[in-house]
Amino acid sequence: MAHPKRRQSRTRRDKRRTHDKAVVPQIAKDPITGENHLYHRAHWHEGKLYYRGQVLIDSTEESK
Repeated sequence: MAHPKRRQSRTRRDKRRTHDKAVVPQIAKDPITGENHLYHRAHWHEGKLYYRGQVLIDSTEESK
């Protein structure tokens, strides 16, 4: 029978046990646009790239 010389952490044990489970992506709703998107991801809405309610890129503006 296996006899460990030292105890492994609970975190390490849990990581080993969770690799077979399917992961469901988390969906967030942008407070400004009302669009649904993945957490921690920017998304396009009407020609603008939004992340956390802020406009990162505005492709509708004319470049001079």
